[in-house]
Amino acid sequence: MKRSLTPNQALQLINHGPTILVTAVGERGPNIITLAWSTPVSIRPPLLAISVAPSRYSHDLILNSGEFVVNVPNSSLLEQVHLCGTISGRNKDKFKEAGLTPIPANKVKAPLIKECIGHIECKLYAYYTAGDHTIFIAEVVGGSVDEELYDGHLMTDKVEGETLHHLGGNVYAIAGRRVRAR
Repeated sequence: MKRSLTPNQALQLINHGPTILVTAVGERGPNIITLAWSTPVSIRPPLLAISVAPSRYSHDLILNSGEFVVNVPNSSLLEQVHLCGTISGRNKDKFKEAGLTPIPANKVKAPLIKECIGHIECKLYAYYTAGDHTIFIAEVVGGSVDEELYDGHLMTDKVEGETLHHLGGNVYAIAGRRVRAR
């Protein structure tokens, strides 16, 4: 037997991709936003999409700067990831509050988060209003990953490579197995 879900509950069935920390920079400095809604959208050119509510502080930072960094945290950063998703950068320094370290990126002004295991540097390609969110599509212009956690794929089967996946509220799943199809 199947249980009926509301449309919002149904979205949660696919809302467990890796939770990311997106950094953007404005006049007051860098900020971090925790996001669960992200996806690759093109190979040529390499594009990805993130979804951000216009009410979020980082929304206008991304729109005005035209760039951002997708930082991939591992499971050891659960509390920092959750904190960055529950306080606003309008009146708090999330780097300081979460004890995270901004370091220079190679291709964009937005910083990388040193403690994260992977980074995708992005320049805004297009954006669209979709309901109560803005979908930012960005071209990937650079990236980096902890060398010991990458063999052509992210090694989520190593403890240090376990990614967080937001299930809703303060509930997350942790990736920990890699499997291959025949």
